[in-house]
Amino acid sequence: MDQKPQQPTRTRIIDAARDLMHTAGLARTTTKEIARAAGCSEAALYKYFSSKEELFVTVLNERLPRLGDLLGTLAVDPKGRTVEENLVEIARRAALFYEQTFPMAASLYAEPQLKARHEEIMRGLGRGPHMPIEGLAEYLRAEQQHGRIAADADPLAAASLLLGACVHRAFAWEMTPGGKPPQDLDAFARSIARTLMAGIS
Repeated sequence: MDQKPQQPTRTRIIDAARDLMHTAGLARTTTKEIARAAGCSEAALYKYFSSKEELFVTVLNERLPRLGDLLGTLAVDPKGRTVEENLVEIARRAALFYEQTFPMAASLYAEPQLKARHEEIMRGLGRGPHMPIEGLAEYLRAEQQHGRIAADADPLAAASLLLGACVHRAFAWEMTPGGKPPQDLDAFARSIARTLMAGIS
C-alpha cells in the first residue's frame, strides 16, 4: 500500500503547534515539544520561526477563523450587505476564533513573567488582542461615514461590546450543567448583531 506523502516541515510545525497550544496552553507548550510532535529538530523549527510567539501568530493567521482579514475587507468594501448582516458574520467568526484561542492563551495569566515577555514580543510583532477591536471600530466608522449607522454612535464602544460578548461566550458557560452556551452559534451571532444595531442605528 502506498504511504501518504509527508507534509512539508513548515506545515507539520504549524499543525503541531496548534494542537499542543490548544491542549496544553501557550505558556506550557515549548518549541522542543512542538518540534518533536512535528517530527523535526528544534533547529529546523527555528529556520521557519524566530520564536514561539511568531509561531503562535502564524497559527492564528493560518489555522483559525480569519477574523482580521474579514474586518480589513469590510472596512474597504461592505460587500453590498446590510450592516446587520455584516455584524452577524463578524460575530459568528469572532465567536469561533475566541473559542479556539481562549484555551491557548489563558494559561499565560498563571505565569506573570511569561505573560509580560509574551506581550513584549507580540508588541514587537505588531500584534495583540486589541487589533480585532480596532479593526471592527474602523469598519463601523466607515459605515458611519456612509450614513448607515448613527452619527453619534461610538464605534469603539460598539466594537468592544460585540467582541467582548464573543470572548465571554468562549468560557462563560463551561461550568453550567450542559457546559454549552444557551444559543447555538448562528442564533448567538444573529441576536448579538440585532441587539447592537438597536443601539447604533
